[in-house]
Amino acid sequence: MTTPEHVPGRAPTPGAGTGTAPDAGLERWRLVLGSAAERHTGPLGPGNAGRDAALDWLYGRDPDLARRGVRRSGTTPRQGGDGPSAVTAIDWLDDIHRLFPKETIERLERDAVERYGIQEIVTDPAVLERVEPSPTLLRAVLRTKHLMNPQVLRLARRIVESVVKQLLAKLRPEIRRAFHGTRSRKPSRVPLARDFDFQQTVRANLAHYQPAERRLLIERAHFHSRTQRHVTQWQLILLVDQSGSMAGSVIHSAVTAACLWGLPGLKTHLVAFDTQVVDLTSDVTDPVELLMRVQLGGGTDIARAVEYGAGLVENPRRTIVALITDFYEGGDPYRLLRTVRALVEQGSTVLGLAALDEDADPEYDRELAGRLAAAGAHIGAMTPGRLAEFVAERLGR
Repeated sequence: MTTPEHVPGRAPTPGAGTGTAPDAGLERWRLVLGSAAERHTGPLGPGNAGRDAALDWLYGRDPDLARRGVRRSGTTPRQGGDGPSAVTAIDWLDDIHRLFPKETIERLERDAVERYGIQEIVTDPAVLERVEPSPTLLRAVLRTKHLMNPQVLRLARRIVESVVKQLLAKLRPEIRRAFHGTRSRKPSRVPLARDFDFQQTVRANLAHYQPAERRLLIERAHFHSRTQRHVTQWQLILLVDQSGSMAGSVIHSAVTAACLWGLPGLKTHLVAFDTQVVDLTSDVTDPVELLMRVQLGGGTDIARAVEYGAGLVENPRRTIVALITDFYEGGDPYRLLRTVRALVEQGSTVLGLAALDEDADPEYDRELAGRLAAAGAHIGAMTPGRLAEFVAERLGR
């Protein structure tokens, strides 16, 4: 094994040149506990020393370390996490892509951008050429693209295009599958596995249960029928809060709207809002261009957005208004409640989603969400696939 060259400005490799192979178990403890444990565990080998230096470059800037009296490993001093470092973001990215598996790289890049605000990862052209597109970096691009010059914006667009392509490939089959006809309560004589009625089949064949063998003989299987929805037109109006905390939901809303566009019997609208309302429906077929138009941040006037959505309603009893927001209202909450109540009373389905992404992990104002629920709105958090199922079920009625 060759010893890695010493990079100027970086900490020398602990344990290099000692000729003693470090104990793997002790090395793991040393990585977990930090440099303060080295006198008990011994130094790290060359590979783990590089990992330790890469982790220290990022997490060593945490101001909490100084308050706790924890000293950083390495030789370059750093005051409160804000001092200069000879290792650039480009060097660090090269290191972590060499030293860590993909899942760890994505976590490190996410923490660098979202936790420590190392924005050069998405604003430096040299870094953007190296970085691996991911949902984390897409969120960072959406938050910082207003700071980018045209050259950087062109490079950032590569991240947007790559991640949107991945999301479309994943979500389009899932969403389209939900619209292959919704199940109804009517039985069907067509034996399709996806329409198998488990509960009715069990009930109808209980007489054939064999206790000794603990099995149920199926003499006749039962199946659901499926409804067709291309006759009656429905509307889906997506109102998406584009405040900074809703970046993940904005991305998934754009991709979901693109997947829903053109489905028989469904007319989809996409509207983004902060204190202003922007109708993005004309760009729904191009989610990349749509996301490049979105500007995250600013205040939030939910009431204004819902009023705009109410103005788009053509047939109230065939309309779903999906409000995607954290419910932190910067406008008039009473005006919002009045509009939601009016939509519900005229027969529209109002769906309030605190999150629309893969994790469906919401952070929202529960007090206002509760008041909207009392006004007749359905409140929750969903993945895009579950939203598609919800819409399909409504269309199948």
